[in-house]
Amino acid sequence: MTKFDDELRSGNFVTSHCIHCKKIVWPPSDYCNKCFRNVDWRNVSLNGKLIEWSKKGNDFFCIIEFENIIRIIGKLETKNSTPKPGQIVKLEKCILSSKHKFFFTDK
Repeated sequence: MTKFDDELRSGNFVTSHCIHCKKIVWPPSDYCNKCFRNVDWRNVSLNGKLIEWSKKGNDFFCIIEFENIIRIIGKLETKNSTPKPGQIVKLEKCILSSKHKFFFTDK
């Protein structure tokens, strides 16, 4: 189990951040994928930008971008009839079971 999985299991969305070259490491790792040094861990902003979406039945699925680098696929609950690319959404819940699951709401 990785630090990312441990934190996600607790409901925390984190990533690794290189303390040497200041790069956000995504996907998360114990080592920087640029300079190969140790990393530190930090929370990711819960607000992200909607990049793309699709609909199946009454459910919206989307790609959300955080901090201009991290992209996550998840389910979107929206008050609007149609999501708009570029709109800001909030990560409401993350679950680790047999796979990672992310749930977003519009702001």
